[in-house]
Amino acid sequence: MKYGICNLSIVPVRSEASDKSEQTSQLLYGETFIILKEKIKWTKIKLCFDNYIGWINSKQFEIINEQQFKLLEKDPQIYSYDLVEFIENANHELIAIPIGSKLTGLNVFNHNYDGSEISGIQEKSKIISTALRFLNSPYLWGGRTPFGIDCSGFTQMVYKLNGHKLERDSHLQAKQGSPLSFIEESEPGDLAFFDNEEGKIIHVGIIMDDNHIIHASGKVRIDRIDQTGIYNSETKSHTHKLRVIKKII
Repeated sequence: MKYGICNLSIVPVRSEASDKSEQTSQLLYGETFIILKEKIKWTKIKLCFDNYIGWINSKQFEIINEQQFKLLEKDPQIYSYDLVEFIENANHELIAIPIGSKLTGLNVFNHNYDGSEISGIQEKSKIISTALRFLNSPYLWGGRTPFGIDCSGFTQMVYKLNGHKLERDSHLQAKQGSPLSFIEESEPGDLAFFDNEEGKIIHVGIIMDDNHIIHASGKVRIDRIDQTGIYNSETKSHTHKLRVIKKII
């Protein structure tokens, strides 16, 4: 079995082995993965954090051995906590990395970092303050960073930074945790899921105080939420139909 680590800031994970294939997720600096299949230009991987499978360009990672892999996967996991920071490589060149980059591989690369860090399980009250760091980040299908993020990438990254694992996609996240019957039972940090006309979960956001929700729709934004769903005060209409609220932690 082969293992790899992301040595760049952000790497697209695609559904097929092609530059024209859609981006379904992203690898961030320092994240590790198992190599499933290799082609001349493309490598099929399974990301260790959430078991997500996809294709990445074979030039955009480094091979690590099994001993390094096991060491990097041991707790505690340490992540960058500034929206954007820099690491310095062995040639004293700077590489920008986004919030949520994994710092446990610095020694593997011989890289230096002196920005803000976060590690371990945080209090649930910190979920919202972490979510607010992404406010106004543009929506991007498959994105996981402040430069572009989708709804489930947003919730996954916020929970990741607070020491909790969520699945990559909203319909899978909806299978985690315990359901609540009413909004009034929820507390800041709980997740709200929304479905389409066919009943498929297509959206997720994070419950805030006073019947508000923060979610990625066009951008990471704050809207009202009621038993019907998300209410956009700008358009004066409901934009997403509420399916269920889940308490994850």
